Amino acid sequence: MADVNGTMMQYFHWYIPADGTLWEEVKNKAADLAQAGFTALWLPPAYKGQGGGYDVGYGVYDLFDLGEFAQKNTVRTKYGTREQLLAAVKAVQNAGMQAYADVVLNHKDGGDNPETVKALPFSTDNRNYPSGDWQQIEIYTNFTFPGRGSKHSSMEWHWWHFDAVNHRKDRLGDNSTVYLLEGKNFDNFVDLEKGNYSFLMACDLDMEHEQVQGELKYWGEWFLDTTGVDGFRLDAIKHIPSWFYKDWLNHVRHHAQQNLFTVGEYWSDNIAALHWYISATEGKMSLFDVPLHYNFHRASKLGGYYDMRNILNGTLMQQQPALAVTFVENHDSQPLQSLESVVESWFKPLAYAIILLRREGYPCVFYADYYGAHYKDKGYEIWLDSHRWLIDKFLHARQNYAYGNQYDYFDDQNIIGWTRLGNPEHPKAMAVLMSDGPAGSKWMEVGKRSAIFHDLTEHIKEPVHTNGDGWGEFRCNGGSVSVWLEQ
Repeated sequence: MADVNGTMMQYFHWYIPADGTLWEEVKNKAADLAQAGFTALWLPPAYKGQGGGYDVGYGVYDLFDLGEFAQKNTVRTKYGTREQLLAAVKAVQNAGMQAYADVVLNHKDGGDNPETVKALPFSTDNRNYPSGDWQQIEIYTNFTFPGRGSKHSSMEWHWWHFDAVNHRKDRLGDNSTVYLLEGKNFDNFVDLEKGNYSFLMACDLDMEHEQVQGELKYWGEWFLDTTGVDGFRLDAIKHIPSWFYKDWLNHVRHHAQQNLFTVGEYWSDNIAALHWYISATEGKMSLFDVPLHYNFHRASKLGGYYDMRNILNGTLMQQQPALAVTFVENHDSQPLQSLESVVESWFKPLAYAIILLRREGYPCVFYADYYGAHYKDKGYEIWLDSHRWLIDKFLHARQNYAYGNQYDYFDDQNIIGWTRLGNPEHPKAMAVLMSDGPAGSKWMEVGKRSAIFHDLTEHIKEPVHTNGDGWGEFRCNGGSVSVWLEQ
């Protein structure tokens, strides 16, 4: 069986215009993206958020409203209508790509009516010890979905379907306290940040409640039957008991009678935490390589003073490559967002070469890195550069040259490289050399005697000729990357 060098794109960023046109854009660009070398698109949350037509989708209001009902002052979502979503998914698949849906099951937001309940307050920074006594509060935990009614699902949500909230009716806008509801506990088998990171935001679903489990499994069946997506990106998994998604994925995969590729967002720079989660879920999903992203972030900020020999250290790409989804940036790390950890523009070509041209991992390209972006928020105006020209070249190399044995040359603080020797289906060799500091060169083995290599990036015009032993002296400019392809 021939190797498939799959590459997904995260087809959105946080500040995509809220004009309801994204699904149409996906449909119109699907064929071109497939031609460029993408094999899958990760689409944004498709259901109605509490912010209506402006909600990115992570403030989930109604999982069953895909842009079909007049709720939260809109019928469409930020990205379009249900019909446009279904057409976009079909276009992606007709182009030969897979469509992955963003699944947000950790919480609900924007309840329709308040309910009164006893609750115990905790500081948002310490979930181990209460910050006060039991108190009676009003909270927005009754979800009746008046625009949808009982279509698709008849379940009405109440406070007992949740275990904690961070709001109360008389103090809306004050999210400084987490309220544990009467008879509930913070979940176990979650990340240990803040003592227990079960609670993230809004109304936290009680995953131990049988009706909640049943509804989420039913929704998974309904969503697959409705959209026909090929897999999932799972949001905020470190806040959800590890056993839940193991059970949920078994259920929906059985229903679909297919594997359904799945990647989870466990946002942590602690590689041990990622290994724990992979073990706890029995390897049923891949994880985003967050430690690799932070290595890119730190290297880019140090401007040539980072030791590039360590760029893969402590990452899933290095230690668990078969389950690593590698990325440079995403909607949370981009400027002005909650997990802002920017990879500076000068370093992004180096980072994309690492995720796209090495053997390990399943790379994900970020929409704003591919197309560029311009937006304003919090009093700032941001311009993000488009790296499409180089990414397209890297995708060409990934599709045609990034195969076979890989020899690493991570032996210099600034200049590192590797070679790919090809395989029977793709016999041409490739050499990649990069530097976060000065220009330089490195002798590397490509296994091809007296062969000629040209720099795909066009940074260096003179070709490299290998010697009789299959070695060549490959070069790169300072703060740059060159990708040498056999002619």
